[in-house]
Amino acid sequence: MEKLYEGKAKILYPTDDPEVLLTHFKDDATAFNAQKRGTIQGKGEINCKISTALFQWLESQDIATHFLEQPSPDQMLVRRVKILPLEVVIRNIAAGSLCRQTGLKEGQILSFPLVEFYLKNDELGDPLLTRDRILILELATPEQLEKLQNLALTINQYLQQFFESCQITLVDFKLEFGIDSQGRLLLADEISPDTCRLWDQTETDPQARVLDKDRFRRDLGQVEAAYQQVQQRVLAKLSQGKI
Repeated sequence: MEKLYEGKAKILYPTDDPEVLLTHFKDDATAFNAQKRGTIQGKGEINCKISTALFQWLESQDIATHFLEQPSPDQMLVRRVKILPLEVVIRNIAAGSLCRQTGLKEGQILSFPLVEFYLKNDELGDPLLTRDRILILELATPEQLEKLQNLALTINQYLQQFFESCQITLVDFKLEFGIDSQGRLLLADEISPDTCRLWDQTETDPQARVLDKDRFRRDLGQVEAAYQQVQQRVLAKLSQGKI
């Protein structure tokens, strides 16, 4: 099929239904705005399965998503949406760029969840945006911004609770949203070790506890094993039906 779009981690294809797209999850891995590239064996299937499970669970919590079904291990059928050019990042614990930019010590628990907006633009380095910059650039309306903020905090509460039940700490994560043909704001993209910073609560060593793409970014090794561990815990918890 002819590609509609190919990004760092996924490829979008059209289907017979103009309102439905097929998403293929790739094994490609990138970091530092694609300056570092590699492959994580089996990542596409793992991220697709985790995202499918979490989208379905969030739907059960009345969070509207673009997910429709998973026709194969590394493919997802989704509603066609116009993605807002904003990355919504929610931080519960200081890590990554927040530490580099503020001097906060890695691992410091924040006094409240921090919601940040970044411009989706690789050429500009995905810069952090203020509310007024978003409005001046007309990237979202004031009403959409308020809804994004509230949705992000609600999703954070649900995901913190869920990962806690898996003995995983949700340090921070990135969300993307889109508008469908009916004007609905939907959670889109994916939720996976590629887009979340996840720490294993059964490990005390700062390196051993990492269960996300930081293992690739920081050359910690055992990247595939970490992704597989997240998949196993997520699917096992959902199969129990007790969250």
